Amino acid sequence: MRTYLLQRVLAGLVTLIGVTILIFLAMRVLPGDPLAMMTSESGVTHTLSDEELQAARAALGLDRPYYQQYLAWVADVARGNLGKSFWREEPINELIKRRGPITFQIAVLAVVLSWLIGVPVGVLSAVRRNTVPDYVSRVLVIFFVAVPPFWMALLVVLAGVLIFNWRPSLTVVQLWEDPSTNLQMVLGPAIVLGVGIAALTARMTRSATLEILHDDFVRTARAKGLRERVVVGRHVLRNALLPVVTVSGLALGGLLGGSVAVERAFGVPGLGTALVMAFAQRDWMVIQNLVLLYGIVFTFVNLAIDVTYAVLDPRVAFR
Repeated sequence: MRTYLLQRVLAGLVTLIGVTILIFLAMRVLPGDPLAMMTSESGVTHTLSDEELQAARAALGLDRPYYQQYLAWVADVARGNLGKSFWREEPINELIKRRGPITFQIAVLAVVLSWLIGVPVGVLSAVRRNTVPDYVSRVLVIFFVAVPPFWMALLVVLAGVLIFNWRPSLTVVQLWEDPSTNLQMVLGPAIVLGVGIAALTARMTRSATLEILHDDFVRTARAKGLRERVVVGRHVLRNALLPVVTVSGLALGGLLGGSVAVERAFGVPGLGTALVMAFAQRDWMVIQNLVLLYGIVFTFVNLAIDVTYAVLDPRVAFR
């Protein structure tokens, strides 16, 4: 197990190095100079003169060779210095601290909700295969898999505004500041995203459960006289959760990166909304560091998935 974990950690470090290189090159090699034409927060576009452009590039260190820029950026990131936004003059660290908890809450609530709904529905559908509950659950799963989350988010927002006279909060309200307002802000996106992930979770759980129900060790457990509930809960479900962990882990990584469309639909000031605003304003410092944050999150989530695999199935560590 120790060797397996060391291999996964080393693979994660190599992946992070590759991510930093790709992000750095993408921001500098792609056509268009982000400083040549910049859009302010008010939407006004400013074109810099040649002298202003050279002075701005020198101040930001963009006139140096690429390898020096890369090493300086990595060193700043290692020290926790992510720079500032061009237009708001806000440190990116503060931006992440202010908006990150909102996105984190939405992601965690959505994944928890997906397990609370998806796993029981998937197991029930597999155990009662080709019955009415199975047919109903399969139809609902296909429906929620097919429906785009942003479209469902728009319907929920319209229903809240027209029926309940609800208005989304346009300011960041943390859980420790005002729990009631905070939950009103994050519950809508969490439910919309959670239902979509729950459909995938239920589908994956059903397929894995059906496959394991016919294995030899399940027949042996039944032959020992164990109740069907014990057989499914203790023997089948533990093995069926392996693919579900993968789906949930990838979903969590994507949600922590920020579900842009759903956050925009609900007007939630999370990291996804911040990234959209940064692209609109050509605020490349914010874009570069937020994308790096997403890469780090995905890497650690994948590492957590590998560790969870080894815990659920110790044979994984010896393959």
